[in-house]
Amino acid sequence: MKVVALAGGVGGAKLVDGLASILPDDELTVVVNTGDDFTHLGLYICPDLDTICYTLAGLANPTTGWGRADETWNALDSIGSLGGPTWFRLGDKDLGLHLERTRRLQQGEKLSAITSDFCHRWGISQRIYPMSDDRVPTWVYTDVGELPFQEYFVHRQCRPVVSGFRFADIDQAHPVPEVVTELEKAELIIICPSNPWVSVDPILSIPGIKSSIEAKCVVAVSPIVGGKALKGPAAKMYSELGINPSAFAVAQHYGQLLAGFVIDHLDVDFAGELIKLGIHPYVTDTIMRTRRERRQLAETVLEFALSLRNRPDQEE
Repeated sequence: MKVVALAGGVGGAKLVDGLASILPDDELTVVVNTGDDFTHLGLYICPDLDTICYTLAGLANPTTGWGRADETWNALDSIGSLGGPTWFRLGDKDLGLHLERTRRLQQGEKLSAITSDFCHRWGISQRIYPMSDDRVPTWVYTDVGELPFQEYFVHRQCRPVVSGFRFADIDQAHPVPEVVTELEKAELIIICPSNPWVSVDPILSIPGIKSSIEAKCVVAVSPIVGGKALKGPAAKMYSELGINPSAFAVAQHYGQLLAGFVIDHLDVDFAGELIKLGIHPYVTDTIMRTRRERRQLAETVLEFALSLRNRPDQEE
């Protein structure tokens, strides 16, 4: 069974890790958001891509979910002592990755090829692809002006009030060719519990990606539980955009793209409303505190998706 997961951020990485623990390696492909990529200290940094890869490689910081485990901060301390910017925390091990990726990009290699090579060296057998080899940075419209995503997210700690988003040059971007191939072969598409606005929308906005999955069985997992985001500013964004933050709002965001939607027990009251939207709900425990819970949720999502795919009324 070929599964393609669309992911970004810590929530996406957790479910991907769960899926990787139960699916054969050649049956899981992960397409990762690169809208939050940016250049810092002269280095090209891919936060979502690195979080996914570090997690699958068993290298991620278990406390934060991002960055490396057992990290040291000598380079950052040195940068700070010289008056340089330290707001984006880059550990020494992490810097090694960014240095090597930037070197290879400057030599003309594609991000997707570099990522595949890094995954091979880390022992990651699943196929992990950036959504595009083109740069499509996310910009955030706020009450203090238009901000690059990492300026909004990390430097200003999501404090500015959000009014919208822009993915620069998205109309000219192309999906990684292997992504198109994997989407064509996919039997199930899983949208991970990632921020719909800035982790999933950039992927779906790459020309050709959304149209490739519209006829597939697509199941999403809500990143909002009980009106709150488990990680990050998704709920804050919804509120500032004038939308009540809820699992139901996430389902409305994806609309008819979804065949099914997985929500937490705290949101069971939305099940009837989801049915009215034509989306099949599934209620379960969605919070992944441990690796066991990641696996359990992944198993549940796959079983639910397969049940939808095998329904007589499900179009292929």
